[in-house]
Amino acid sequence: MLKRLSADDPRFKTVTLTGGLNLVVADITDNSTDTDSRNSAGKSSLIELVHFLLGARADTKAVAMNKALRNTTFRLDMDWPGVESLSVTRRGSHPKTVRIDPDVTGADSDRLFSSEGPAELGVDEWNRLIERDLFGLRGEHSGVSGRTMLSFLARRDSAHGFNEPVRTFARQAEADATTNLAYLLGLDWQLADGYRQLAARQATRTQLSKAVNDPVWGRIVGSTADLRGQITLAQAQVDRLRAQIADFQIVPQYEHVKNQADEIARAIKQLAQDDVIDRNNLEELHKAVTETADVETDYLESVYRELGIILNDQVRRRFEDVQTFHHSVVRNRRRFLDDEITELTQRLETRRTERARLGEEQAHLLRTLNEGGALEALTALQQALAREQATLEALRHRYEAAQTLEASSRQITTKRLELEQAVATDLNERAQQTAEATLLFSRYAQRLYGEGREAYLAIDAGRNSLKILPRIHSDDSRGIGNMVMFCFDLTLAVLAHRHGRAPDFLIHDSHLFDGVDDRQLSAALTLAAEVAHEERMQYIATLNTDDLGKAARRGFDPEPHIRARLTDALETGGLFGFRF
Repeated sequence: MLKRLSADDPRFKTVTLTGGLNLVVADITDNSTDTDSRNSAGKSSLIELVHFLLGARADTKAVAMNKALRNTTFRLDMDWPGVESLSVTRRGSHPKTVRIDPDVTGADSDRLFSSEGPAELGVDEWNRLIERDLFGLRGEHSGVSGRTMLSFLARRDSAHGFNEPVRTFARQAEADATTNLAYLLGLDWQLADGYRQLAARQATRTQLSKAVNDPVWGRIVGSTADLRGQITLAQAQVDRLRAQIADFQIVPQYEHVKNQADEIARAIKQLAQDDVIDRNNLEELHKAVTETADVETDYLESVYRELGIILNDQVRRRFEDVQTFHHSVVRNRRRFLDDEITELTQRLETRRTERARLGEEQAHLLRTLNEGGALEALTALQQALAREQATLEALRHRYEAAQTLEASSRQITTKRLELEQAVATDLNERAQQTAEATLLFSRYAQRLYGEGREAYLAIDAGRNSLKILPRIHSDDSRGIGNMVMFCFDLTLAVLAHRHGRAPDFLIHDSHLFDGVDDRQLSAALTLAAEVAHEERMQYIATLNTDDLGKAARRGFDPEPHIRARLTDALETGGLFGFRF
């Protein structure tokens, strides 16, 4: 239960609360205008402060974030599992921090004592603590939020929480709301959350469908046919690189071996060039040997004789000496040429042998290089493989996205039908829970409108969400619509508290009672007081004195239940004790 709402500003009107029915009343005086007591005394601000202290997001519109209140520290004292009392403080100037005393962050709800002393914690941690200890939520509970369920137990007019029973703020997704309602009613909230997940998938599909039709973004996803071909090519490239890496052998001193092979190649090339020169020389020598021969001199003596010249013995000897010398020169030249030819032939043969040896050595080195490589080459191959694998993985993700998009419509439809059937089956199996909720709602409605009025909860598996519709047969007037919400909220709070799924308080703003006739208002307050007493709960309502007067004229006695009186007739009469 909530015990006390206060602030460190002495002008603030401290509100002390008890079990049972608690009324916070705004007086209307003769001097009040239509915009005074009804709208500016601070009734709705009281509920806003309770939300602020119980972990609501502090946006710029929050009451505590107002410039005149930012430095005010607000405090809420309340019951807490395992401790006698817990105080919560928070201020607008430091909205991300909550201070609790004592520290119950490490305490389990089954423990009798908590840690001594206060603790400061972030708002998110505080909300998780509220979910754990006030709503019994532990572990993962996607789709169910303590903040959302608190908004059913304390509706906020600023969030348009009084527009319809099954939503706590305007434009709240029905699947989100009914998942939290399912938890409070004791239904399978995880099944109900399946609708929310389907809605998220449908929203994603819608966005992807728009993207595919966009000329730029369409290339990001693509079609399954195109992507299937690209994946095939990418996979082949990955396989090829993997095979190369698997067969790769690292050659020790790779660069040295490569340099040796290059040197041998240059040597073989030089030998070939030398062969060309020597073969040309050899060819010239062979020609020179052919041209080197003795000169014929036998014709000279007969020529001289015919001329009448008789060569004497001395001349003939001189001539023979010259002839002998000439033969000697020819022999010497031929011998020289033969020696040169022999030497060139030997050099050519030696180089041929050297070329063969170098060729074998080069072939060995090239085989070594061809069968392996340097560590840098292996690293380069591995990097190339990593890039190709990343490309392949990206293509597969795109393919899955394209495939999901193309098949998602059928899958979502199928899943929705399966979920609808599963929820319907679960509701049949939980007939006791649905019957308890329906009978309780009907009982409360008949207390307001008489036993002849048909009233029930319609709970069914819908196409897009679990359907929970509270109905009271009526003329659909605003007043009856508000009483439908009153009975529905009271049913939720009682059932959730009975089964340990929610705290023991329910708060209603005066907006809920707008347009409600005297008899129903009196009956509603009387019912709230009885139910709160029977269920050991706390019901808090803010009311205007004119509405309270109407209920009093119908026999309801408000005085024992009034916990605070507010007025805007005086500068200091409002909740905060001053106007701002």
